[in-house]
Amino acid sequence: MLKLFVDPSKVLEHHIIVDNRDDVKHIRKVLRLKEGDRIEISDNTSWEYYSCEIFRIEDDHIEAAIIEKCKCKSEPGIEITLFQGIPKSDKMETIIQKCTELGVREIVPVWNARTVVTDKGNFAKKIERWQKVAVEASKQCKRSIIPTVSGDIRFSEMVARLGDYDLVVFPYENETDYSIKDLLSALTEKPHRIALIIGPEGGFDDEEVSAISRIGASPVTLGKTVLRTETAGPAATAMIFYALEL
Repeated sequence: MLKLFVDPSKVLEHHIIVDNRDDVKHIRKVLRLKEGDRIEISDNTSWEYYSCEIFRIEDDHIEAAIIEKCKCKSEPGIEITLFQGIPKSDKMETIIQKCTELGVREIVPVWNARTVVTDKGNFAKKIERWQKVAVEASKQCKRSIIPTVSGDIRFSEMVARLGDYDLVVFPYENETDYSIKDLLSALTEKPHRIALIIGPEGGFDDEEVSAISRIGASPVTLGKTVLRTETAGPAATAMIFYALEL
């Protein structure tokens, strides 16, 4: 069944209005759905309308009657914010897609000392594109909430925000003894908000490692091999959810 997202204002007492241009086009021109067909809709906050019957198809909007609804059921109990060192090429799209599928709540692009990408003045367009990747991945995997791809920040800004989290997970390629398993096994209570920090292709420099250590976060290893930046985020996310959710 097709999964869509709408603004809560589009959810009325007995029906929902779908007026996103791309969604309407997809329903009418690609899937060729008809009146009587059913779709699944989320308001991207707290409710899922997992059975809605289309009863009106117009050029600019679709209306669907609410058949069944429930509180969001496909979101994990913990919220992971991925602070991702900005990688080159299209690696960020892969990271966002896979971490969205796994359940990350927010992705924040971070400028590190060893970031090889340069800002040519069009970074806002990249953020817009990456948010669309998160939307499409959320539809595909039937998330209840679309992860937010936030505006890019400097490393120092990220460090200033880490105090807002219950746990900071800091995979570091030069750590060999203390594993993410050791960190998660030592927890005495389940954290609600987790910050996951992943560096760019060049990794972290010494000053960055020291800055994170000063706020009380211990570096961890993700295993015996050194993972690429586009692998490390999804791998660490999967490990966290396995340990704390499954």
